[in-house]
Amino acid sequence: MTHPHWPLWDLRIRTPRLELRPVRESEMADLSELIDGGIHDPATMPFLIPFTDAPNPQRAHDSYRFWMGCWAGWSVESWRLVLAAYSDGRCVGSQDVQATDFPTLRTVTTGSWLGLPHQGHGLGREMRAAVLQLAFEGLGAQRAATEAFEDNVASRRVTESLGYHRNGSEVVRRRDGRAMVLRYVLERDDWEPRRRDDIALDGLSAEALDMFGLS
Repeated sequence: MTHPHWPLWDLRIRTPRLELRPVRESEMADLSELIDGGIHDPATMPFLIPFTDAPNPQRAHDSYRFWMGCWAGWSVESWRLVLAAYSDGRCVGSQDVQATDFPTLRTVTTGSWLGLPHQGHGLGREMRAAVLQLAFEGLGAQRAATEAFEDNVASRRVTESLGYHRNGSEVVRRRDGRAMVLRYVLERDDWEPRRRDDIALDGLSAEALDMFGLS
């Protein structure tokens, strides 16, 4: 074990196209550079928290606070694992998975984004498939949830292609207007037929599982 005092840093999820690894200092720098290069059309806002609207250096500082805060606030009762995705050694995006009271509820929520040059090539679907493999196979989840604005067609297509079902909606404030958020869920029984045998979970040791409250 490379990181016995924080075993989650040893975690890797590998697919034929991607490697996902926990966000530490080097990954923070890579992701920050990717954000600076653009991750959506500035005329639109695909995120409930509009972090990309902030100017630099505030945006970079806010991002670092968020990433470090996820580690600082980690507990069995509430955790958020943020992963950086790499394709051929190049950082392409971010994929996170989070949960509250996971040992009892066995439910996770996911979110993600890709740098503009890497969109439209199926990497968003590959990232989501990777983190679902971690959740269902690695952690024993029973349900995965996600959400997207109604007009975020690309995100919705990824979600629907992986077998999620609609699970309600909500009208929220977006910038100076209103927008509809659609919620989705994927039950374990719906994921099982889509289980992939080409996604490897490395570093998910007993010590790492203990950090999720799993013996």
